[in-house]
Amino acid sequence: MEISQLYSFVLLIVLVGMILGVGVLILDKFQAANTTSAAANTSLAATVTAVTPIASTWIPLIITVAVLAIILVLVINSFRGGR
Repeated sequence: MEISQLYSFVLLIVLVGMILGVGVLILDKFQAANTTSAAANTSLAATVTAVTPIASTWIPLIITVAVLAIILVLVINSFRGGR
């Protein structure tokens, strides 16, 4: 990965994080506003519970691994006389 490609990668990660965050907020608001049935409330609560670990655990882990990979590539390229 070249330094010029970092901009699009960072935008992609930010976009995915925003979509997950907004999705969880919307599902939480639907659950709070839902008064029709207990089954719908249970389903919405289960969905929020299933999606929340992605936003709180996996996105930071993916970002950390990606940053470490970029640093590793930059160090290797500097030692071999890369671009």
